[in-house]
Parts: sequence; structure tokens; C-alpha cells
Amino acid sequence: MTIGSHDAPVCRTCAVQYPPGAPPDICVICADERQWVPSGGQQWTTVHELHREGHRIDVRELEPDLLGVGVTPTLGIGQRGCLIRTPKGNLLWDCVGYIDDEAVAAIGRQGGLAGIAASHPHFYGAMVEWSSAFDGAPLFVPSADREWVVRTDTEIVWWSDEIEPLEGLHLIQCGGHFDGSAVLAWPAGAEGRGALFVGDTATVTSDREFVSFMRSYPNLIPLPAPTVRDLVARATRHPFDRVYGGWWDRVIAADGYAAFERSLARYLRWIDAD
Repeated sequence: MTIGSHDAPVCRTCAVQYPPGAPPDICVICADERQWVPSGGQQWTTVHELHREGHRIDVRELEPDLLGVGVTPTLGIGQRGCLIRTPKGNLLWDCVGYIDDEAVAAIGRQGGLAGIAASHPHFYGAMVEWSSAFDGAPLFVPSADREWVVRTDTEIVWWSDEIEPLEGLHLIQCGGHFDGSAVLAWPAGAEGRGALFVGDTATVTSDREFVSFMRSYPNLIPLPAPTVRDLVARATRHPFDRVYGGWWDRVIAADGYAAFERSLARYLRWIDAD
């Protein structure tokens, strides 16, 4: 295995990769109130160690021009990323904390990467490794989350509000979970009806009928009503029908726009903010 020639430490809890060298005493992302440090204390690994343990990248076709990119066995909080193919290049949305030669070859056959973006810091993963493996593909990171970027040794494009990282894709800053929490709108997705990638900005619920909104999902910290109203208004700027959450089984296959509307109404009702 040649990927990750330096043994940069990877947090075993959130799977975010730190700079090469000795790991810090604590993962700053997990020490924040939105995440957690295990009761047994901070634990670190590396891409090479994960490879020796049998971890592999799992690439699956989700729909035409869309691939899911996950890790098996599961790593960190179990998220999977998405590779969106466009006529102007491919964008990797949300990152996992592992990469290997087989994955680079597989994605290389799809045309490589023209950019990488993430919904929020818990899904930054090994984004610098992924960038390096594809000729320094730019990382699109919201300026509001600059403090959570623990590796900066690659090309970072700082942005705010909304940008087109590639023609036909819209990165939208929504706030909420993190100040820079974002969604990605792909109007050409879902057979032209539009797809929205939400990560944990508006997480797809287990019943795949709603989304929900939290400052911290594991620690059960809700968001205030004005923040959620603004989040939904921003996330729904572009039409969409399908919603891809941050995990393999978290997909609202159709009627996603209406799911946002009823999810907002339900959330406000249960925090007595009608």
C-alpha cells in the first residue's frame, strides 16, 4: 500500500486525520460538545494500521453518475461519502477517514477528482489524503469552520453563503449543527428531479420520511427555532426530489422537498415554537 506514506494520526472516534507526527493529547473535534471522547480515553490509529486491520473502501453505484464511497468494516461514526460525476469533473462530497490504492484506482477510472467538499467537520475524514491522491484536488471549506480544519497542507478554497464548486453543483452554507454546516444541491440528480446531499446539516431520520436538526446528535442538544427556520430556507434554495443523508441507508428516495417542509413543522411543534 502506497497511499498515506506518512503515518498521520487518525482519531478512532470521528476518523478525522491530523498532521503527520505524534498525535495530540486529545482530538479537538471530539472534545467539543457536539461529539464525544470515549470513556476509555482518546484513541488513535493511522491509515496504514487500518489497512492492516482489514479496512477497505467500499464503492457502490447509487444512481447514474453517483457513487457512494464508504469504509468496511465501519470506521468512526460510520459515514459514507458520495462521488458526483459531472461534465466538468467529479466532486467528492463528505469524506471518510481511510483511503487505499484500490479506491484511488477505482475513482481514477471514473475520471478522478476535481474537488472535495464536506457537510461539516465530523465528515472531514482524511480529506487531505484524498486531495493529495488526486493531484491536489481543491478542498472547499466554509470560512465559518476554519477553526476545525486540523490539516491545511493542501489547497483549500474558503467560501461562504453559496458557491458552485463545479458547474451544475451548488454548495450552500446553512449553519445550525456547525456555523459552516452545508448542503450540496445537484439539480441534475434523481433523473433530473434534483438531489440534495445533507450529511448531518439536516440528518435523514431512520424512517427515511423526515429530516431533523440538532446542535449535537449524540449529546442530544437541540437547535433554536430561528436557526432551524433559516437552515431550511437556505437548504431549499434549489429544487430537489431526493435527499441523501450521510449513511448508506439514510436516503429519502422521493418527495424530499416536502419532507423538509413537514420536518420543519414537526420540529417547531415539539419545541413549542409554532
